[in-house]
Amino acid sequence: MIRDTERAKDVIKYGKIVIKDNCFIGLGSIILPGVTIGPNSIVAAGSVVTKDVEPDTVVGGNPAKKITTVPEYMEKCIINCPEYDKTAYKQDKKKEVLRILESKEQ
Repeated sequence: MIRDTERAKDVIKYGKIVIKDNCFIGLGSIILPGVTIGPNSIVAAGSVVTKDVEPDTVVGGNPAKKITTVPEYMEKCIINCPEYDKTAYKQDKKKEVLRILESKEQ
C-alpha cells in the first residue's frame, strides 16, 4: 500500500531474525524482521512477535506480550501434571491419556 506512493515506492524492509538456543516457536507464529528470540524462550502458537523476546520468557498473542517466565511456567506444569502410569504411557500414550481424562470426568 505505501509503495503505491511516490515517496515510498522504493522502500524495503529487511531484518535478520535471530533465534537463540533452546527456544520453542509455536505453530503459525510470525516473527517480524529484526527480532531476536532470547535463549530458553517459548513463543505461543499463532503469536505475532514484533519485539525482542527476553531470555527465559514465555510470550504470546498479537502482538506478542510476556505471559510469564519459563521457570514459573515449568512450576505450573509440574503442579498441574496429573497422576499417570508411566509404563502404560510409554506403551500407549493415547490409551493412557484417555484413561486420565475419563477419570477426571467422574
